[in-house]
Amino acid sequence: MELDPNQDPFSREAVRHLVSRYGSPLFVIDAERVRRQYRRLAAALPGVDLHYALKPLPHASLITTLNAEGACFDLASNGEVELVRRLKIAPARCIHTHPIKRDSDIRTALSFGIGLFVIDNPDELRKFTQFRTRCSLLIRVSFRSPGAQVDLSRKFGCDPESVADLFKLAAELRIKVDGLSFHTGSQNADPAMMVKAIDVCRELLQDAVEAGHSPNILDIGGGFPVDYLKPAMPIEEFCAPLKEALGKLPVGMRTISEPGRFIAAPAAIAVSSVMGRALRDGRWWYYLDDGVYGSYSGQMYDHSVFPVEALSAGAETFPSVLAGPTCDSIDVIRETVALPKLEIGDVVLGHMMGAYTWASASEFNFFPRPTVLALDQGRLLEDLG
Repeated sequence: MELDPNQDPFSREAVRHLVSRYGSPLFVIDAERVRRQYRRLAAALPGVDLHYALKPLPHASLITTLNAEGACFDLASNGEVELVRRLKIAPARCIHTHPIKRDSDIRTALSFGIGLFVIDNPDELRKFTQFRTRCSLLIRVSFRSPGAQVDLSRKFGCDPESVADLFKLAAELRIKVDGLSFHTGSQNADPAMMVKAIDVCRELLQDAVEAGHSPNILDIGGGFPVDYLKPAMPIEEFCAPLKEALGKLPVGMRTISEPGRFIAAPAAIAVSSVMGRALRDGRWWYYLDDGVYGSYSGQMYDHSVFPVEALSAGAETFPSVLAGPTCDSIDVIRETVALPKLEIGDVVLGHMMGAYTWASASEFNFFPRPTVLALDQGRLLEDLG
């Protein structure tokens, strides 16, 4: 046991203890928050199979915690397949959703036992001719969403008008297409585009049935929002119109979702320490031992701004700058943030740090990535490193 089982691992007392034991920087994952997010989304979308997308936080502790909850998994690379294989996840609970794949990607997934893949164009469809007896496909449809933080239909998905031709080509090639998928973007501001996508896909699926096909799956992707600096729409409110739209699908239609950020983001904090400071142009610059090339990489890759706070309390705050440890001037976490006057060694916390942070961190300038501590009710889940 690393902490008292009843102690919140993100509390100030717990963080102080962890820093005293393991130093800084740290990346702390809380399994109980993982469970809480998964259960809340499952309650908001009853009857939808939740496939956790590994991309935002592919850490073993998250996967094993969700596996125990009965979750399914969304994979998109050979590395992700090998990770779930090592963790003894049942392949029947996994799908492969990358629309563009190498031959080795298909073979690796098939050898593991995955049988459902995603395509979005004729060339990708033809890759499955030699594997037609071993798998089935979903056609990914593009729905551009300007309200999303990251537009995931810019790079992938076919126009709705192209779906019928792909169904026709699949029939000619004798490749089974089980349905459609879409992803309206990451961190959606509201559910309107997802509702539209469900309605359009319902009509496309009906057209496919009338053309002699037997589709039985709709994958609605992810993009469920979480709180960063501003509160997001509560997930129950966000999902209410989705449930209504899904209720109009034909009886027996299986629905899949691919949550990533919603489950992962609230489940981790970044713990860093002030390694130096300087007064520049009337503002204190604090140089931390973690930064944009490390856990805060999501600011560059994911366009997220993470809530931060100093562990040491102070009645008076001052306009301050938080910078990372590297020699690169782009390595600035926050240009303007109100903080008490900090001393060298003081601890700064980054909240909502589970998604697109540790996963995309590097060791640029040979500053190491933070030590990961995964905790479950006080128990350290795995060895360090």
